[in-house]
Amino acid sequence: MRRLLLALVILCVAGQVHAQVLRIGMRDDPDILDPTLSRTYVGTLVMTALCDKLFDFDADQKIVPVLATGYEWVDPVTLLIRVRPGVLFQDGTPLDAAAVKYTLDRHAGLPGSFRRNEIGAMERVEVVDPLTVRVVLKQPFSPFVAVLTDRAGMMVSPKAAEAAGKDFGLRPVCAGPFRFVERVAQDRIVLERFAGYWDAARIHYDRVTYRVIPDSSVRLANLQAGALELGEVAPLDVERARADPKLGVVSVAGLGYGALSINLAGSGPIARDARVRRAFELSLDRTALSQVVFAGMYAPTAQAISAASPYHAPGVAVPPHDVAAARALLQQAGVGMPVRVELLVYNTPQGVQAGEVIQAMAGEAGFEVKVVAAEFGAVIAATNRGDFQMTLGGWSGLLDPDSNSYAFLHTGSALNIAKYSNAVADRLLEEARVEADLSKRRAVYEQVWRQVGADLPIIYLWTTRNILGVSKTVQGATLLANGLLPLQDVRP
Repeated sequence: MRRLLLALVILCVAGQVHAQVLRIGMRDDPDILDPTLSRTYVGTLVMTALCDKLFDFDADQKIVPVLATGYEWVDPVTLLIRVRPGVLFQDGTPLDAAAVKYTLDRHAGLPGSFRRNEIGAMERVEVVDPLTVRVVLKQPFSPFVAVLTDRAGMMVSPKAAEAAGKDFGLRPVCAGPFRFVERVAQDRIVLERFAGYWDAARIHYDRVTYRVIPDSSVRLANLQAGALELGEVAPLDVERARADPKLGVVSVAGLGYGALSINLAGSGPIARDARVRRAFELSLDRTALSQVVFAGMYAPTAQAISAASPYHAPGVAVPPHDVAAARALLQQAGVGMPVRVELLVYNTPQGVQAGEVIQAMAGEAGFEVKVVAAEFGAVIAATNRGDFQMTLGGWSGLLDPDSNSYAFLHTGSALNIAKYSNAVADRLLEEARVEADLSKRRAVYEQVWRQVGADLPIIYLWTTRNILGVSKTVQGATLLANGLLPLQDVRP
């Protein structure tokens, strides 16, 4: 009898331990887990559990305080941020005004920083008192607080960052609910609950494992088999997921987009001549592309701002699918036929399929597209080097349109892999940063999309929809419009 009772106790404990481990499937292996140096959505997905931000936004896209308790604009270039008392980094050191200053200075000055453009208007940061920071801008910059709802607002431990140097991203130390344990490249990232977390009552799992599963069908199979509790679901798999009694589906309109970026520093006809780029765009049927690859769930677009954003410009129409006009433009440009283009895509089922559909569509207009599929990290490395002609990628979308446009389109900016440089576009992007009125900013961005639509360094194709498969064993899982998954209030 005692053996039976002992066995039952062991089974119960094992069940409890299992219930406290949350397994999340994601489509790619993240880049570096350093808020200053990261540039990928999946990296931000993991860092959301590691690194709380000064601010975040809610389901209504309203800014809410997190590591800060509030902010105040003293004048158009002076911002006071109140730091939340009693917050610890995962190494036990306090998060105070000095740590906020250190992190913002690091974002602005660390070589290779992808945050530099986001907070480039910042002139200096001053410690007013242990829990108050003063940020002084070079000029008015209306998106500044919104920028702090993403990686620029993630605070890092000064002690850990100084000790680790360039290797900080290998073992990041932040002020989030989970601390870093291990990473196995192309396989998993493991985090465990941080006992000193300031908002501990909202965290209900002891351990989180992010699994790298690029194939969407395999990811869904793992969800159905109970090997994952949460996982991104591809649009074509949504009906299968909904039909499974063990699963639920959470779906929200996204702020992100999918697009073709063209390397204007290249030597081919598509790099040299906007007419060739226009012909390529006209060869594409965005609606059919969405139907085939995304079950019609992604909306065709010609701008970087989703219709879910108040800054969306409804006057920017999606160009028609017009093969005859595309052929006429190629003839006008006097290029040899067929026009050969190499298209770099991620080696996921959706990436390859979208590339092949684009290949077939463009072929009707006189293009010979060679689809090259590569692992996620290899694509990022190639685009950073400028070693591509055209690449199919996207952006998960951030709260303010500046974060979805400036870094990709302004001359010399960090994410401007197209090497685009246009004085009119630069002026408009800078004007949008200064303008505070929503309707006036939206009008400026409409001019940006018209200029970019004429030059076509980027051919915007679709706006995304964020879709999460959720085991019925899990409660409280939600998605934000930027596709991120907060783990607060997620429970067995």
